[in-house]
Amino acid sequence: MSEVLALIAAGGTGGHLFPAEALAHALTARGAAVELVTDERAQRYGGSFPARAMHTIRSATPRGGSHFARASAIAQLGLGTLEALKLLRRLKPSVVVGFGGYPTAPPLTAAAFLRIPTVLHEANGVMGRANRFLASRVDKIAASAPLQGADARWREKTIVTGNPVRPNVVAAASEPYPDFADGRLRLLITGGSQGARIMADIVPAAVEALPQDFRRRIEIVQQTRQEDIPRVQEAYARAGVPAEIAPFFGDLPQRIARAHLVVARSGASTVTELAVIGRPSILVPLPHALDQDQAANAALLAQSGSAEVVRQENFTPEFLSARLAQLIASPEQLTARAKAAKSAGIADAAERLADLVLGVAKTESAPAPERRPA
Repeated sequence: MSEVLALIAAGGTGGHLFPAEALAHALTARGAAVELVTDERAQRYGGSFPARAMHTIRSATPRGGSHFARASAIAQLGLGTLEALKLLRRLKPSVVVGFGGYPTAPPLTAAAFLRIPTVLHEANGVMGRANRFLASRVDKIAASAPLQGADARWREKTIVTGNPVRPNVVAAASEPYPDFADGRLRLLITGGSQGARIMADIVPAAVEALPQDFRRRIEIVQQTRQEDIPRVQEAYARAGVPAEIAPFFGDLPQRIARAHLVVARSGASTVTELAVIGRPSILVPLPHALDQDQAANAALLAQSGSAEVVRQENFTPEFLSARLAQLIASPEQLTARAKAAKSAGIADAAERLADLVLGVAKTESAPAPERRPA
């Protein structure tokens, strides 16, 4: 049987690389070979990526700035496409899978030119600009959920697979929602790569404003920027609230599982993990997101009844303090919302996407590897 080689293309951020990593695990479990093509930012995340090789090509984002800056970015993408053509001619992959971000544009464009089968995955509720550029060029589009405002020309080749999650998220999803036997509310705060400062500004002040009896019944885990840690620690110390604070938690899925409530931005990975693990949330979409993708993501969880979505201008210490007091007094509301979140999750999205990828993969002499039992 000819080996199936899947070349995965993903921008070098966690939002792109985490679902790509989940697909890579699913494909390698079925006997396919996986290689990754990305940009230099992936060095922060890609060390443990389950690929037999990692390739870096030039890319840039042609938005904002001067006309010269945009022209320079387009030139970099052109050079990256030439590099990708050379790489694909050497590797001869069976299929190229893109996960969004402009670093995926050169390899997907090159694959389309060389008539190599292609699959494009969109993690958000609306399609990003790079993916919109690629949508007409690829063979199949995999969506995390029905895409808002999708072009009618894409619908026939779009399949809803869900957003793949890594094995540690699947493991965390097996943990039951924690009870309130000790009367404490365990709160997890995470702002994501683009929005941790507002969490440092709002959440400690909201907690300080709680009545003393409520402050005694709350525990905090907060992911925040390094420069904000001292003032956040001081605020919780004044409030007498136990808090664990760090700029990054490598075991974030497990911490989500141990939380009664998560306050967060609504990036695709965050929303997906909240649904798969099944935890209630207060979501504050990033207001200046390029395609308002975070608002679309948050709306998906709000529709399930598991998330409360708050516009950033309304996310004040007064609002959050009142909401926390209400939930501490009536925690049964959170138990119901946890069940609603779980109902919205697609835990086997990586397997569904692997089915799609292997279905379009170019094989010379035999069918794609069969799916192995879990």
